[in-house]
Amino acid sequence: MDTLTASRREVIADDVVVERDVMVTMRDGIRLATDIYQPAKDGKVIEARLPAILERTPYGKTERSRSEIEVGMSTPMKRHEVASYFVRAGYTVVYQDCRGRYNSEGEFSKYISEAADGYDTARWLVEQPWSNGRFGTMGLSYAAHTQAALACLNPPGLACMVMDSGGFSNAYQCGIRQGGAFELKQATWAYNQAIGEGDELARAAIEAEDIKAWFSVMPWSEGVSPVRWMPEYESYLLDQWRSGTFDESWRRVGLYMEGFYDTFPEVPIVLMSSWYDAYVRSTLDNFRGLSGKKSRPLQLIMGPWLHGNRNTTFAGDTSFGAAAPLGGNVVESWLAFRRNWFDRWLKGVENGVSQEPAVRTFVMGGGSGIRNEDGHLDHGGRWIEAADWPLPGTEYRNFYIHQNSSLSTDEPKADTGPFVYDYDPKNPVPTIGGSLTSGQPIFEGGGFDQREGEKFYGSKHPGLPLSARADVLSFETEVLAEDVAVVGPIIVELYVSSDAPDTDFTAKLVDVYPPSVDYPTGYALNITDGIIRCRYRKSWEKPEAIVAGEVFKVTIEPFATANLFAQGHRIRLDISSSNFPKYDVNPNTYAPEGRGRTTQIARNSVFCDAARPSAIRLPIVRGEAMMALKPFAK
Repeated sequence: MDTLTASRREVIADDVVVERDVMVTMRDGIRLATDIYQPAKDGKVIEARLPAILERTPYGKTERSRSEIEVGMSTPMKRHEVASYFVRAGYTVVYQDCRGRYNSEGEFSKYISEAADGYDTARWLVEQPWSNGRFGTMGLSYAAHTQAALACLNPPGLACMVMDSGGFSNAYQCGIRQGGAFELKQATWAYNQAIGEGDELARAAIEAEDIKAWFSVMPWSEGVSPVRWMPEYESYLLDQWRSGTFDESWRRVGLYMEGFYDTFPEVPIVLMSSWYDAYVRSTLDNFRGLSGKKSRPLQLIMGPWLHGNRNTTFAGDTSFGAAAPLGGNVVESWLAFRRNWFDRWLKGVENGVSQEPAVRTFVMGGGSGIRNEDGHLDHGGRWIEAADWPLPGTEYRNFYIHQNSSLSTDEPKADTGPFVYDYDPKNPVPTIGGSLTSGQPIFEGGGFDQREGEKFYGSKHPGLPLSARADVLSFETEVLAEDVAVVGPIIVELYVSSDAPDTDFTAKLVDVYPPSVDYPTGYALNITDGIIRCRYRKSWEKPEAIVAGEVFKVTIEPFATANLFAQGHRIRLDISSSNFPKYDVNPNTYAPEGRGRTTQIARNSVFCDAARPSAIRLPIVRGEAMMALKPFAK
């Protein structure tokens, strides 16, 4: 594979040299800009065949990665600083701009080109005179997606991976769509990234758009969107938005890692995410789907943070304490952790990596409940280790909703009427935190008291709890007499009906704090949530309109979680039909996805009688299993 030599050599230090903008030619002739960091002596490259570390990114191979920050740092490290660390440990480091981004040629089409381009880059890499034929991959978010994509094609030389908060198991169910609904973080991502691309006029035009105003006139269309100034961004965004049916377009390599589990390379992999990240399901599905082969060592790390913020102590308005950061608690540092991983699997160094626990996760909760000095709720938590996920000894219990708005393990016995409410697409329930990323300046993720506020888009009554809305159904347990550890996957099964041809149902798990001095009305902390678009209630492949008045069952799969509901708290389940702007609003008309210009109010019903018992199934770890949750000692 050709490499054009319009590159330039730059001395980073006496012992590190980089060759910038080496143009690597892909199978279709497009050239991708690539930086190669190598060890040197007195500023001259040392001729040696070494293992390599590869990261492919759309965010600029010379730009700071926000993920490269350690505990105590005020700003992330520069790319050359990270590369130099690994070069001095005996590696060649390769950073590459994805197709159509920064110095690479071609047109950017989000996610779709990464498999073939990654494979072609790997084939080029192992043929270079500085390569010993083996390489590992690393990277956060999109740079984890690029890893998963190239690995699905089994490239030559791939020996290990570190996938941080990304790598689509199935982008239809996590990352682009969820439960049939469209994740609007894709719209904010397109807007934010398009600002940095294009010519000066296009950038100025996008910056002049009022993105908040645009979110009030959805769905967007060709030439009628804030990213119309960058047509390639508008094109892929509208394509994602309108692709509501799970067809072959979703099974493409780069979007559908679970379709390649059987043939996925049997190489050691670290899978990391966090409970308020947008890729919880992808990470856990990938762990389960790739488990079971001794030739493929896996490690799973799940923290309490927002997307990629592995060394913070909080998410949203919720603090998890000094134990939360990865660095200093689970590992010495993120740099040192990766070096140990690469040393073990690229160099064969017996450094103890093989003996580390398969699962390390942070169980949120158990804090003081006071407002700390930063103004955050002290929710607390601790790291634990386990041999597998879900945790061995997990007990799954149904908590049923009842007509008196209670939530309990008692099944409904009486023949009671359903809960009925009107869902108006013009007045959706505002998103108050959650497992979100890339949402600025429209929404932000994390844990918050579930009440409207000026900082939350769509809030019309600041200070009013969401549970006060007529279109939000809230069900609470009695005050807990003991701690309840909910750790694992969650399923909500509802018996419902609607007079509209299509509508959504949402579910949210909430940890309800009792009133306190700092929080006189208590604090309703969102733990996880999910959604189902009813046209897909029977099949993701074959949507079907609702028959008015027909009672049917829907299944909602919120992201898994790990939270200790403390003694004195309550467990709450909120049910509604919207969560905007996390998900796009269902117009209730059965219009083609992303094209509905008219709306109708849906009268929706949720049943709770003996014959139609709606419930949330919680994974509970207690008794002997709870005692086995040993704090992780690094």
